[in-house]
Parts: sequence; C-alpha cells; structure tokens
Amino acid sequence: MALPMLSTDTSIPILLPSSSIPRPPLHPHLEWTPKRYLSDPQPPPMDDARVLEQEMAAARQLQDGKSVKKTRPRRTVDFNAGMGRWNILRKHRPNSTYVPSMRPAPPFIADLLPPIAYPGNSSTSLCTKFIHTSTNKIRCPVNVVTWTPEGRRVLTGSTSGEFTLWNGLTFNFETILQAHDSAVRAFQFTHSGSFLASADQNGIIKYFQPNMNNLTAWAGHREAIRGLSFSPDDRRFATASDDSTIRIWSFEESREESVLTGHGWDVKCVEWHPSKGLLVSGSKDNQIKFWDPRTGAVLSTLHQHKNTIQGLAWSPNGNLVASASRDQTVRVFDIRAMKEFRILRGHKKEVCSVTWHPVHPILVSGGSEGAVLHWDLGGPEPTTLQAVTQPRATLSQAHDSNIWSMAFHPMGHLFVTASNDHTTRFWSRERPGDATSVFSGGGEKPPEITDMSGQDDEDDAMVPGFSYGGTNKWWGKDEDTVVGLGENNYTQRAPFSGEDPVGNLDEFIPGFGAADNFGGGAGPSAVAPKQSGPLPGQEEMWTVDSRGEDWGNRRGGWTGRGRGYNPNGPRRGRY
Repeated sequence: MALPMLSTDTSIPILLPSSSIPRPPLHPHLEWTPKRYLSDPQPPPMDDARVLEQEMAAARQLQDGKSVKKTRPRRTVDFNAGMGRWNILRKHRPNSTYVPSMRPAPPFIADLLPPIAYPGNSSTSLCTKFIHTSTNKIRCPVNVVTWTPEGRRVLTGSTSGEFTLWNGLTFNFETILQAHDSAVRAFQFTHSGSFLASADQNGIIKYFQPNMNNLTAWAGHREAIRGLSFSPDDRRFATASDDSTIRIWSFEESREESVLTGHGWDVKCVEWHPSKGLLVSGSKDNQIKFWDPRTGAVLSTLHQHKNTIQGLAWSPNGNLVASASRDQTVRVFDIRAMKEFRILRGHKKEVCSVTWHPVHPILVSGGSEGAVLHWDLGGPEPTTLQAVTQPRATLSQAHDSNIWSMAFHPMGHLFVTASNDHTTRFWSRERPGDATSVFSGGGEKPPEITDMSGQDDEDDAMVPGFSYGGTNKWWGKDEDTVVGLGENNYTQRAPFSGEDPVGNLDEFIPGFGAADNFGGGAGPSAVAPKQSGPLPGQEEMWTVDSRGEDWGNRRGGWTGRGRGYNPNGPRRGRY
C-alpha cells in the first residue's frame, strides 16, 4: 500500500533523515499499487497433467459409447483450517477475549473462525447462505437428518426406508443403504457416537454401527414411532408412537423397561434432557408433558399450544425447551420456573421442526410453507411496545414443501435441512464482503440445480470404513438404483414389507439371511410429479386408514418401491 507523502513546507519539524522521507514518484502512471486484494478469491489453476488425464478419460468414454460427463469444481466448506487457526490463536493471543476483527472483504474469508471463537456475537452463526442441494435418484420425502458424530458426513432417512450418506465437506453422494422396509421416522446416534438407533413406520426399532452394520431389530410399538431419544449415559432410550404411549428401553438388552401413558392422542415427539433424568413429550392432544423416567409419573403439563406439537428441542444447557406446533407458533419454556419464556410468531403455516445452535442462543424453526426462520434469544425480552420477538433472519423459500428435520453441524458453522420436496439442502454462514448475500433480502429461492452425481457411476468405490458384507447390494450401485433419469428407466427393487403379511415382517430384516433376495421386485418405477401451487395442510393431505399406516387421500402416489407411481393409488407421507 502506498505511503502518504510528507510535505516539506510544513511548520512541524521533520526529525527523520532526508533519505528516509518518501518522495513522489517520477512517473506516477508507471507506479505499481496492489489491486488483487479487491477481487474475489479464485480457484487454483488446473494442473496440465490433470487436464490431459481428463481428456484421455473423456476419449475412453466416447470409444465405449458413453456420454461424456461434464466436470465442474465442487464447492467445499472446510472447517479444518479455521479450527487450526483458532487453536493457534488460543495459545498465542494476548488475552483470553482477543479475537482478530473481520473486515468486509472477500479475502478475509480465510480469517473466519469457528462460531465458538465469537461467544458474544450470535450473528456469526446465522447459516443463511445456500450452498448445495442433494437429491436421491429415487425421489421421495426426507423425514430425518443428522450429522455423524465426527461431523464429516450427513445421514438422512427417507420414506422409502433408505439411509443416505452425504459428504459433509463437498456435499456429494457417498453411499445408500436399504435400512428399513417402511418409512424411516426417527433415528439418533448415541452420545458416545458408537451406535445408531432408528425406528420406522411399522414400529420396528433397529441398531446400527457407525459403518451401518445392522445389529438387531425388533417390534417396539404397534403403530408408527415418531420420536427417539437417548438418555445422557446412553444406557436407555425413549420412543414416542402413534399408539399414544412413550416407552423406555434398555439399550444393551433391547428390553422394555416401562410404558408412560398419559397423552390422549398420538405422541409426535419425545426428547430426553441432555444431562438429567427428565423427559419431555409433545402430542396431537396439544399438550406438552414432562416425565420422570424412573417412576413414569407426569411432573407437569403445559397447555399453551392450540394444535398438535410436531417438534421439541432442548437447549444445549438444558434450561430451555422449544416446541413447534401446527398453531403456527414456536414457544420457548424455561423449566427452572416452568413458565413460558418466549412466543415466536413468524411462520405463515404450521411449524414442523425446531433445533438449537450448539454454541449461541439461536433457535431455528422450519415450516410447512418451506420457510426457515432464525431466532436470536440472546437479546433482551420484548417490551410492551414490541410484544412479539422478530426473527433475526428469514429464508422464506428455503424449500418447496414441509421441512421435516433440521440439524446443525457439531461446530455450528453448517446447517442442513430435510424436506418433503425430496431434497436435502446445506447452508453456511455468510461470508465477509459477499455481495450475493441473501441475508437482508428475506431469502431467495435456491436454484433448481440438484447434484445427483456419483449415484449411477459404475466405477464408484465403496466408502472406506463402510463394509456391508454378504451379497446384498444396498449401496448406490447401478444394479439396484437408477440407471437413467427422466426416462422412467429404473431397475427392479424389493417391495415394501407392507405388501406382505404382518407375520412375515421378521423375514426381511437388513443384515439377516432372509434379506439375501434383495434386489428383486416387480415393475418399473417413476418419479412423482412435482407439486405446484399452494401447499395443502397436513389434514387435507394425509389420512389414517384402518391398518394404522399413513396414506394420502389425494389422487396419485407411491405404492411401494419397485411398483412405481400409481395415478389412482395411495401416497405415502409423513403425517
């Protein structure tokens, strides 16, 4: 940067030697000044050897009669560099509160630290920048989503009963597993990260190892299981079901310990306190109940909501619990005084899901209109002049349909949403000096481009550490997934277990010998048409038939994996 010129006719004496005084350049038009810091960071240049390798690969594909895939650089959000700088800064900073100030320029993206480095600045954790949309070849609603314990991958569960694993840095497809025979409704990793428990529409509970090896399975409820939550010590977990009960299970023995009854209708969610022996549940009877898991007694009941409670979430410190309801409100309760802490109104339709940021007092809610709202609860309480807390950030068109599940990265710098519009979307924090920011504009609709690369490659290699054993082809090879998109060219898949007699459910459990015939099925399958126009309410979309499963009363829908889209048949949904 050019130094300011010192005037020689000033009245202030100059104590510097004359040789060190900057003088004006003799040729100003030839003077060099830095300008690269004004431009956006550019990707590194392509290596000549890599370019030649790509050209040779394209030529080989043309010889084999295959279409050449267009390669493009994949966007990556890497947290390792920021964590490394943060650990070094913690050792060498002058005091415990020192953090380098950010400047609103694109080059300072490299200096952006993790959210934990800004404990007093919640704005650094508002994940409102759209990054990527991930979609399975077999398009179906995504019901649940979570990050793996180490934060490197994202696991989703869909109505087809599949687990899909996405990369947490580049957001591309990694592998797929037919985990359940019916829609996956809930899953959660243990706090230690050693196991995964999941539950489905038929009331089946299964255990998985981190490499997705199925350990055991049994029928836990007569009807669909809507929620699952582990105790702080991982010895027990609770399940909530449409049979209006909450059951507590011994994890090691897979044994039922107690049944909690008290709700008058379907129990839609249950959450165990992060550090205490306390359960909270929400039901279709509009009530939130607190339970003592040791005695099974109801400790307290909250009646503030006027419609079904669809989601609950404990704050990281365990003092607050947030609830999402179909009455279009999000309510936050302080369990220390057992009183209502905040009423958050901002959704135009029912609220489907809610989650907390792991570092800052930020609450995020997702609605059936496809909006994602960020609420900052760290500020002062609303006054009488402003009785309603306003959302800190709004993404009004994050999805095209209901947002069933949301999850923050364990570090808090990334955010993932799963929706009824068949997509999983990733969001990150805004970048300094980003002119394309949608934060202030209320949110723009993400682009329609969806990346499904890697799900039909013949040369795909299995992900290291993910070995499924046997001959079952559960992951994304073209023998058991889609070989074409848009031409209804789908391979045969196994039917849902709901098409078989109830007594044969145990004969089709992934991980056991009876599932070796997986891959057989009947008939081609097709992609369901995309919804257009206003979204109907859930009561209009889904009804419950005499078999206890959720089916749609609208024309058209999925009749099961491998049986295709039936224009006159039922449609499988979440509620």
